[in-house]
Parts: sequence; structure tokens; C-alpha cells
Amino acid sequence: MSSSHTVIALDVGEKRIGVAHADTSVRFPVPYGVIDVDGLEGERLKEVIAEFEPVTIVLGYPRNQQGEPTAQTSYVQEFAKRLEIFSIPIVFQDESLTSVLAERYLKEQKQPYSKADIDAHAAAIILGDYLEGIYGSNAA
Repeated sequence: MSSSHTVIALDVGEKRIGVAHADTSVRFPVPYGVIDVDGLEGERLKEVIAEFEPVTIVLGYPRNQQGEPTAQTSYVQEFAKRLEIFSIPIVFQDESLTSVLAERYLKEQKQPYSKADIDAHAAAIILGDYLEGIYGSNAA
């Protein structure tokens, strides 16, 4: 891919939405932060989309350990419908164990971290998995 575009990933939860972004020419996902789910998340999401102008929005797709949809899967699917107003392609990416991996990474840094940090890093892992699926494992 010769031109550079931005992709964002969202780790959608009922309290917070983890946000990460990546440039398709570099393909290195960067945790951005979180959006609190407080009734104003739609406005904050508009700001994030205006800032990054993504060509794709990647949503973490929750499943149970058997790979089946859960109640959270339905929540994410409903959230995806709310994103259709932006007219940006939405793709789902399996988010299995991303929060566990994010917390493990943050623990290894031996610095204090919050649940918000875990959510933002989980979004970055989701985005990294998506980019690897699109561009291959030698993406970076």
C-alpha cells in the first residue's frame, strides 16, 4: 500500500471504550486512551474521528472461550450500528484475551497503571491483530 491512512480500534465496554490508532504505512498500533461511557461518548467519539480521520474502524469482537457470542457481543454489535452515522467501514476483530495480554504487558513495565490503561492497550492489541491479518506478520 503506497499511501498512508489511519485506522482506529475500539475496545468497547460498558464503562469505558479503549481507543488505539495506527498509520497503515507504519502499522504500529498506539494506545490513545479511553472514552468514558457516560452519555457523552458519542460526542467524544466524533472528536476522535475528526482528529484521526480513519479509513476504517476496528471493533473488538467478544466471544466466550468456546468462540461463541456473548451478551457483550450483542452490546458491541449495537454499538457498531451507532457508528454507521460516520460512514466509515467497520470491521470486527476477535478480542480474545486482549485485556489479559494488555495487563500482562503493563505489569512487565513495573509502572502504575489503571483499568483505563488496560483498555487502551487492549485496543492497541486488537488493532495489531487486525493489521497483522491484513498485512501479515512482518508488518512492522
